Amino acid sequence: MASLLEEFEVHALSGPLFSVGGHPVAFTNSALFMFLAIIAGTALMTLAMRPQALVPGRWQMVAETIYNTISKLVEGAAGKKAKPFFPFIFSIFIFIMFCNLFGLIPGALTVTSHIIVNLGLALLLFLVIFITGFARHGLHFLHIFLPKGVPMALAPFLIVIELISFLVRPFSLSIRLFANMLAGHILLQVFAGMIVSLLAAGWLAGLSVLPLIANIAITGFEFFVALLQAYIYTILSAVYLRDAIEMH
Repeated sequence: MASLLEEFEVHALSGPLFSVGGHPVAFTNSALFMFLAIIAGTALMTLAMRPQALVPGRWQMVAETIYNTISKLVEGAAGKKAKPFFPFIFSIFIFIMFCNLFGLIPGALTVTSHIIVNLGLALLLFLVIFITGFARHGLHFLHIFLPKGVPMALAPFLIVIELISFLVRPFSLSIRLFANMLAGHILLQVFAGMIVSLLAAGWLAGLSVLPLIANIAITGFEFFVALLQAYIYTILSAVYLRDAIEMH
């Protein structure tokens, strides 16, 4: 392998479709796996729930478990008033979950290992937060940067701190998911490279079983991380949304 980062490169799968500002835009492997994540999520929630059997089947149980888990998460983190936003938060979870899981397929691109994708989701979330906050509270929404009862002498410092804290949120949200997905896949590649190197080393070939076992264990752990990171991104999204709904 030429580079540990080769797996994360974006490649054009088509010729230029159109241009933006003089730069050609093509259909890439990144766009492909994002479309696949959307299709997989839609298929899971529509086809699995289609029968609506009294005794649910395997896929219906999976769909209902995911739905109920995220429903309780949104209600607990964002409050009961956040119910109208449940489809939005649920869609974020499903999209990130399938993007993470598809990244575990050999040769596939882990879309969420690109910080720009995660940041795009985060900026969309904060756009919804701003619109909701001003729609519900008007200019009083700006009070999230200056809670009641704060002495006026401390107000300028607190406003700056709260503003920076608020503006950093989409970046921290994006970097957390990016770093976890990138680090896990690089670790898998390192152990895979060790296996190949040991197999080519002749008398040391027998030791290749050790990194093989480690790689199997890490793959299982990465499956857990794929679900966990989608859950963390979702719960933080719900927590941030609560500021726009109830303020603090």
